[in-house]
Amino acid sequence: MELKATSLGKHLAQHPYNRVRLLTAGVEVSGEKHEYLIPFNQLLAIKCKRGLVWGELEFTLPDEKVVRLHGTEWSETQRFFHYLSQEWQQWSREMSEVSASVLLEQQLQIQQGERQDKWLKRSDITAWQLAIRKAFDAVPLPADRLDEFDNCREPYLYCLQWLNNSDARRVQRNNEWTNRMLEQHADFFNQVETSPLNTSQARSVVNGEDAVLVLAGAGSGKTSVLVARAGWLMMRRQASAGQILLLAFGRKAADEMNERIKARLHTDDIQARTFHSLALHIIQQGSNKAPTVSKLETDHGLRQKLLIDTWRQQCNEKKAHVNGWRQWLTDELEWELSEGSFWQDDRLARRLSSRLERWLGLMRMHGGAQAAMIDSAPEEVRDLFSKRVKLMAPLMKAWKAALKEEGAVDFAGLIHQAVNILDKGRFISPWKHILVDEFQDISPQRAALLAALRRQNTQTTLFAVGDDWQAIYRFSGAEMSLTTAFHHHFGEGERCVLDTTYRFNQRIGEIANTFVQSNPHQLKKPLNSLSKGNKKAISLLPEEQLEALINKLSGYATVGERILVLARYHHLRPDILDKAATRWPKLNIDFMTIHASKGQQADYVIILGLSEGKEGFPAAARESVMEDALLPAPEDFPDAEERRLAYVAITRAKQQVWLLYDRAHPSVFVAEFSRQGVPVLRKP
Repeated sequence: MELKATSLGKHLAQHPYNRVRLLTAGVEVSGEKHEYLIPFNQLLAIKCKRGLVWGELEFTLPDEKVVRLHGTEWSETQRFFHYLSQEWQQWSREMSEVSASVLLEQQLQIQQGERQDKWLKRSDITAWQLAIRKAFDAVPLPADRLDEFDNCREPYLYCLQWLNNSDARRVQRNNEWTNRMLEQHADFFNQVETSPLNTSQARSVVNGEDAVLVLAGAGSGKTSVLVARAGWLMMRRQASAGQILLLAFGRKAADEMNERIKARLHTDDIQARTFHSLALHIIQQGSNKAPTVSKLETDHGLRQKLLIDTWRQQCNEKKAHVNGWRQWLTDELEWELSEGSFWQDDRLARRLSSRLERWLGLMRMHGGAQAAMIDSAPEEVRDLFSKRVKLMAPLMKAWKAALKEEGAVDFAGLIHQAVNILDKGRFISPWKHILVDEFQDISPQRAALLAALRRQNTQTTLFAVGDDWQAIYRFSGAEMSLTTAFHHHFGEGERCVLDTTYRFNQRIGEIANTFVQSNPHQLKKPLNSLSKGNKKAISLLPEEQLEALINKLSGYATVGERILVLARYHHLRPDILDKAATRWPKLNIDFMTIHASKGQQADYVIILGLSEGKEGFPAAARESVMEDALLPAPEDFPDAEERRLAYVAITRAKQQVWLLYDRAHPSVFVAEFSRQGVPVLRKP
């Protein structure tokens, strides 16, 4: 059947198409120079319009494309349209049966997936969406027409929801599933730790994403969550004990975790490891060698002796090195050096030894050759960095020689070797679930080890618990952005927040949380307390009032209550504490640096040294070009890490905090705390 424009209509319309012909399952629209074939499976709508004289047919195609035929005699146009519509609708009804069966099968598959007794991961939804697109491609009707047919409408709209609104559907379904789990397994969440898990803790434990970051503020129960997570995986048969890898940053933390797991989960089969012991295990299994960790890593005195002896020998032997070191220490660090053989000064050597340790540690962590290290430095510091690296080269050489003589490896070498073995496939990871404590302390090198393990087994999940507000170890290579941009580095997943602290009261929390979050680079999160606390739960006090404060504490602090005195540096320990044992024999007083206090808690906390200057808090930036080139760039915010350090100090306290400041030269933090409403006391 065919419809043609009239001669006059063709002449006046001046349109590329003047004829339409009905085919078996489509139409062909053509003209003198153009021809367009429209299969029914691409046809969305047909319209018949009447102009002043002639008729017009309009064919709507996908992507808003329209093909028109003008200049046909009106009654002929109507007749053709009527017949074409019947044929098209008859074809469409037949095709709707085929489409409905395909869509219904797809709907049933997704509903079956929804009913599974497990968390729906983003990766699950990605697979569903791929299947839905394939189903839409496999039906004979255009997708835009599927909701016209009663037999197709419901499965089509159901599939479309999962295609276009998958996030909301996934969140809703996972919320329903999570609520069901918390109800069904209430006994587990009530008994897995000494105190029942709260809702935010329990919800983070059951989260089944491939990469989960649990933001755990101070005192919010991160260890409970890690223990419960391991118990949950085993109880739900998602993993055996041997398929769970629990990582901590220090041996002491790993041992404490093991004790907790044994006590709460009643198993010795899950062993928390440090990153270094993990690397050692991978090397032993993957190379049939049992490397020994050098004594230099565990013996602080031996390490410092090697570095200072080498440094002195270097200065004794080469005048150029003497000049180089003098320039480095005076120009960059602004140290005052004696004339002549300054390197023989024992006091200077002790002061420098910790710097040499740090700089050598950063070079070892980089792991590359000297030339590669220099090439990777920022261009603006590269020339100066090159000079400094060459001064450090004899120390690196001495370090490597000592390792060789001992037949041992250092910690940095362990991790580099382990990553290499994993990438070469010489060790196959047995772990399906990796759980990491204190994740904010992770370095790029340790992150590379995690990435290598997950490359080994793409199904391996990463469950990281940490707090970017407590990221205070940049100087040793920790990179906070690995936490704040977690999913960028470790793949899509979920972020959970533990919203309740069991340590400090609401007043301490308000001040500490507001103070640390003034840095826009910190992740925003709520952290609520169980008790209110009064206005004096945190207060500012002149530093000369320390003795009066301890005197007052001795009147009401009980024998079981702990008092923690904290300072930025160990040498700021006040002399008055030397007589504390006899002056206040019933007080339980400890002193430590703020860095060392991480993970500690006390009823009362006294923070010393809020003054400006070289020994002040916040500490003046005293980095050399070595840190600039080898450490991750700090955030562009004043005193960012020092602010986090203050947060750590304040949040060690359960009941009360005193911030002791220098009245003549107060720290910039003093004015800020005062603006936040912290009372300034004249005496305790």
